Amino acid sequence: MQSMNDYSSAIQLRSDRWSALREAAAALTRDPKAKAAAALRKRVEELFESLAMIEAYWAFPGMPAFDYMRRQFEHGNFEDLAFSTNRVTRALTTGAYRRRHIPLERDSMDQEEQDDEAMLPPEARAMAKPYFEVLIVDNVNEHQERWLKHNVSRMRRPEDQFIYEAVVVPSLEDALVAVLFNHNIQAIVVRPGLTLKSKMDQEVLGRYLNRAGGQEEIEHMLPENYGPELCRLVAKVRPELDAYLVTERSVEDIAGLDLGICRRVFYNQEDFMELHLNILRGVQARNKTPFFTALVEYSKQPTGVFHAMPISRGKSITRSHWIQDMGAFYGPNIFLAETSATSGGLDSLLEPHGPIKESQELASRAFGSKQTFFATNGTSTCNKIVVQALVRPGDIVLVDRDCHKSHHYGMVLAGAQVCYLDSYPLNEYSMYGAVPLREIKHQLLQLKAEGKLDRVRMLLLTNCTFDGLVYNVERVMEECLAIKPDLIFLWDEAWFAFARFNPTYRNRTGMDAANRLREKFRSEQHARLYEAQQSTLKDADDEKLLDTRLIPPPTARVRVYATQSTHKTLTSLRQGSMIHVNDQDFKGQVEQSFHEAYMTHTSTSPNYQIIASLDVGRRQVELEGFEFVQRQIEAAMSMRRAISTHPLLKKYFKVLTAGDMIPDEYRQSGITSYYDAEQGWTDMWDSWEQDDFVLDATRVTLAVGGTGWDGDTFKTDILMDKYGIQINKTSRNTVLFMTNIGTTRSSVAYLIEVLVEIAKSLDELLDDASRMERLSFDRRVKNLMHDLPPLPDFSRFHDAFRPDTVTSEGDIRTAFFLAYDDNNCDYLDLNGSLKDAMDDGQVVVSASFIIPYPPGFPILVPGQVISQEILAFMRALDVNEIHGYRPDLGLRVFTPEALQQLVDAKPEMKKIARVAE
Repeated sequence: MQSMNDYSSAIQLRSDRWSALREAAAALTRDPKAKAAAALRKRVEELFESLAMIEAYWAFPGMPAFDYMRRQFEHGNFEDLAFSTNRVTRALTTGAYRRRHIPLERDSMDQEEQDDEAMLPPEARAMAKPYFEVLIVDNVNEHQERWLKHNVSRMRRPEDQFIYEAVVVPSLEDALVAVLFNHNIQAIVVRPGLTLKSKMDQEVLGRYLNRAGGQEEIEHMLPENYGPELCRLVAKVRPELDAYLVTERSVEDIAGLDLGICRRVFYNQEDFMELHLNILRGVQARNKTPFFTALVEYSKQPTGVFHAMPISRGKSITRSHWIQDMGAFYGPNIFLAETSATSGGLDSLLEPHGPIKESQELASRAFGSKQTFFATNGTSTCNKIVVQALVRPGDIVLVDRDCHKSHHYGMVLAGAQVCYLDSYPLNEYSMYGAVPLREIKHQLLQLKAEGKLDRVRMLLLTNCTFDGLVYNVERVMEECLAIKPDLIFLWDEAWFAFARFNPTYRNRTGMDAANRLREKFRSEQHARLYEAQQSTLKDADDEKLLDTRLIPPPTARVRVYATQSTHKTLTSLRQGSMIHVNDQDFKGQVEQSFHEAYMTHTSTSPNYQIIASLDVGRRQVELEGFEFVQRQIEAAMSMRRAISTHPLLKKYFKVLTAGDMIPDEYRQSGITSYYDAEQGWTDMWDSWEQDDFVLDATRVTLAVGGTGWDGDTFKTDILMDKYGIQINKTSRNTVLFMTNIGTTRSSVAYLIEVLVEIAKSLDELLDDASRMERLSFDRRVKNLMHDLPPLPDFSRFHDAFRPDTVTSEGDIRTAFFLAYDDNNCDYLDLNGSLKDAMDDGQVVVSASFIIPYPPGFPILVPGQVISQEILAFMRALDVNEIHGYRPDLGLRVFTPEALQQLVDAKPEMKKIARVAE
């Protein structure tokens, strides 16, 4: 039987244990005296022991029912046990326990047993009252527990919007484990009788308590503070929950404590109805969707449409003789809710004052920002909005060179002086990693030495990268602020919106790190540490500063922006995105310019369906994001384990681990893989807390060079065309499988089946291959796995686009618009005239963005000098799609005359600038 270490979450562990118990009980029923019966009984005992550790944290089936089934087994009532376990397992699988009482006795009737939750029509599911569970923390005996649950249940009323059941645990430790195990919990009632320690297995307990602040912190708590401290600790792991504190302490004693997620304090009273109403009100605050609700109501109103959009109310479709199929496909509601009006209870995205404004405020709360703005045309637009709002012409911006192309175009529009940062290369897999902190600090210190630090405006990094590399966000911001205390940070989290709703992942999001820094900078301890370091680093040279973990001054400003593609990792229609802001100077310095930038890039006819989907998607993650993200991670972990341990798959495929994708010097924890075949899953917490970079486990990068197919061929000809498996990202010898909150275990199982079938076909092919065919296969594998062109670094901007030759920033805007005049450009053939010119020592400068896909980021930008390394890389590329490159003409470059004119004009331009000043 697999141990708990074979699972990355308790959700899948519990599901598998109940399924195994059902199978074992059914086998015992068939022949209780068979030779295998002793082994089956032993297995049932082990399963009961395993489930006993975790069942106390769920309301269904509940410990009384669990103990009842255990007694059935001990008394040899195997048929009764089989019946009960079958009902429990089915109810857990279908979600039936969320709608009705599930009887477990064999003579009981369950008329709705065949009604699977998933099989109900959407209308029926929408009409059902949502179910959740309330955790009550109090060290009570069995009789008192029944009294508590009875008092909670008798408060229910037919008019209540939700249904909930109570779970009672005795201790602070149990409560922390419960909120990590049980995704159904939406509220916590902390009563005065709680104790500190759990009776749960300490090894298992420690694994989970690390995510809630660690056992060391818990050990030093005073008994009178257990209640408030529990509210604070739960806020660290599941900040979306509501807590209610019942206490006997005075108001004065409570007032100065950090109560975390506590919504209300009840003083020494048993007012269950008031508690009940508060619990419902708290869940309703997360359940409300102001704009979606307004749009639904609008769709019900009779209107006369005398504005744009013939499709509004579906009139242009219902009256048509030729496009009725469109109406049948989409249904009527989408057209009833389609309008360009901002009246009738709706709102304007550009000037929100009603339900859109309220929806954005709820999203801000959910994602931990100070302000949140919706976008209906993708994160590409979000990136341009933020850059234009914050960057003025001539400002220096440090940019991750292999970031999304929208950032590069944003720099052009803003007129930024761009200082490109190089990521560490992964030549073996033809992909880049992420930008080391030392590289960022080096650039900042160099700019400081040249007196340019006042012009440095922003640091822009991708977190997490397409391949799943995640920065130590807090450390990066701290050390950069130590050099430039007012530096602005833009974290492109297009693929990371889901991270907010997992306690391990959350710590590495821009908004969460910003909130921690704001709190840290206000503390007296931080001020002392800063002063102590300043005296130590007095007169330190750059090398010393690069080797030191720098502490920013307490006066540093926390100015953080994050852009997220909600539609990529959470529930939203395509192009639904958000901008999250946590900027201490937003109100005073940025609000107006942000508004103007938002107006510049946002359509005056935004899609209301996208806005509504963002509103509903926010509701979902506040109420069940924790569960969905856990399931997503579990699906990816299962995929990693299945491929890594399958003897046939290992011959041709390799799942890349953190050790493969992150060099040793950036993994301070020493953890190389999240899964070990002998020990199971290692706890990711240590690496996510310490390392410079970590690997998002939900992205599974598979090296496929061993098959003899390059990544693009494997994706298109094999996975997509032959098996219907869709993926985005490939490199020369890898493909990327991304799980999301909609990924099911069945999807993972199908992928494994496909990979096994591919491996078997390769085995058969090679088994029948001739000697020459085998040599040809081996040559292709060698070419894909070993003979790889090194990835080029950013070369430099041509002197015509640089203010000087000391620091590396360049004027990308001038280069971009210089290319608008064809007279300034020429085309050189990649394998002919371009190579000849470079071999002759000529300086050749790109006039365009050159973006091969894959990998999908610019290897050349306007104004960049083409190096021999870049030329060699481009010539070795075997991809079909290179944006900006014309195979019929060649590479677009600037003429020497155009560049010389700029160089000649620079002294005169400087003179004019001095006169203007």
